[in-house]
Amino acid sequence: QVQLEESGGGLVQAGAALKLSCTASGRTSSVSGMAWFRQAPGKEREFVAAIARGGTTYYGDSVKGRFTISRDYAKSTVNLQMNNLEPKDTAVYTCAVHRLFSRWEPGLGESYAWWGQGTQVTVSS
Repeated sequence: QVQLEESGGGLVQAGAALKLSCTASGRTSSVSGMAWFRQAPGKEREFVAAIARGGTTYYGDSVKGRFTISRDYAKSTVNLQMNNLEPKDTAVYTCAVHRLFSRWEPGLGESYAWWGQGTQVTVSS
């Protein structure tokens, strides 16, 4: 089992930056890909970004060029640097982890075995 703890959410103004972090604990040897998803009120869950065990990154179209995902392997942490935030980025951001040796499609929520509780990001105009 893997537990995930997110941090870094908050309320910011449009144009500001924010960094989210997610630390995995427990059976971290089972961790492969790590990702962020988000869900705004009344909307479906949306893929934000993912990073493979080897470091390859993937981004959702709406955040390309503004968000950067990175990984600290020693700390079992995945970070999401969010720049030039817009009101449409307002959502609950949730960290997800893909289990090693299982099938993985970075943007598909069903690919992830473990999920965090989520952290609120609110961007005011």
